Amino acid sequence: LLNDAVETIRQQESIDLALEDIPLDDYKTYQLFADGRTLGIFQFESSGMREVLRKAKPQRIDDLIALNALYRPGPLRGGVIDDFIARKHGKVAIEYEVPELEPILSDTYGVIAYQEQVMRIASDLAGFSMGEADLLRKAMGKKDARVMKAQRDRFIEGATERKLPKNKAKKIFELMEYFAGYGFNKSHSTAYALLAYQTAYLKANYPWYFMAALLTSESQNTDKLGVYLGECRDMAVPILAPDVNVSDVRFTVDSEGIRFGLGAIKNVGELAIMSILASRAETQQVKSLHSLCENVDLRLVNKRVLESLVKAGALDSLVRGASPKSNASKARSKLFAMIDRAVEHGSRFQKDRELGQSQLFDDLDGDNGPENGIDLPNVASWSEIQKLSYEKESLGLYFSGHPLDRHTSVLAMKGIHPIAELGVSSPNVCVGGIVTATRQLKTRRGDAMAVFTLTD
Repeated sequence: LLNDAVETIRQQESIDLALEDIPLDDYKTYQLFADGRTLGIFQFESSGMREVLRKAKPQRIDDLIALNALYRPGPLRGGVIDDFIARKHGKVAIEYEVPELEPILSDTYGVIAYQEQVMRIASDLAGFSMGEADLLRKAMGKKDARVMKAQRDRFIEGATERKLPKNKAKKIFELMEYFAGYGFNKSHSTAYALLAYQTAYLKANYPWYFMAALLTSESQNTDKLGVYLGECRDMAVPILAPDVNVSDVRFTVDSEGIRFGLGAIKNVGELAIMSILASRAETQQVKSLHSLCENVDLRLVNKRVLESLVKAGALDSLVRGASPKSNASKARSKLFAMIDRAVEHGSRFQKDRELGQSQLFDDLDGDNGPENGIDLPNVASWSEIQKLSYEKESLGLYFSGHPLDRHTSVLAMKGIHPIAELGVSSPNVCVGGIVTATRQLKTRRGDAMAVFTLTD
């Protein structure tokens, strides 16, 4: 993802951008973390982590390293991450049992977050060698009682030899023992945090290019694609409809926004797309459905592929005046009805070309195209719901609108909450949406029940 985003920026912006040159003190990047706008950011995109970020307001790379290490089941259950945040914001005083702990724990506001901190405490306060400290770390992680007793005695003995009060030594060991079960490897967390920071830097400073790379990387995952397209909407990043005359396999960036990639359309394989792109490159422009069928490999770009392209709106540009929000339903219904005729024409045209023959009406059926010279089929326009349903079928999401759009005012008046905004501990709320799937079941007692999927 990082490499794809950087390469796109290099090619289209002529910027010599390298990951190793990204500054670690970029305000925009830390503001993105502080706001929890980290969808698509490695290790930081879960809803729980985004809530932690909004509370913690990280301001430096050390904060990101610590949060990455602490956002694990153990520290979360033990309230360690809440303690860390409270100390960071000065709500809880940062205290150290002995002054020697301050240089070891100051980066994490007095909280033991890393295995390396446990090892350094054993080394600096009790004289453990690094090898012995590593054995202590392993014993604490495994909670081996027999080994732990020996390690406790060894630690207290070493600490008292260095003038540490025995009661302090015992308390520090218990503190180490408590946190060691939670401790994460700082070297891992640092690598994760650096990768996350670089990813966030691109999102904060080059949002169009980053989101194009992200959408491409998840183009086959319908659920994530929908989430990231929603993120584009929230970021005010324009998403342009797929277009057989403009789109590439991948999501690409142009002056108007991010262009939907043909590779994200269902039932349209990469080989079919490459055939379409090769034809487009040769003819400079796809002028009609008939001319498209004349020049592509119809074994790859078959009827099913063409139907998916029409349903997705990728062929709207072949009809004058058609756009996703204007006359698209009419154009798509007519193109859809024309597919059989166009495929038959293309097959016949290609056979004649192989035999060295030409048809009398090549110009009429070919370059001028049926929508620019031949009457379009006289079929009824798709309804708005039908058009949107076909978009959902081919793209995995509603693109040019949503079936609930016409009910927005009623939903708002009823106090309907968006599903995405519901928290895990929300009180009773009212939601509204469309039931997209149902499954009838029986309880263990034999009572009827059902599971359904609601989308809004």
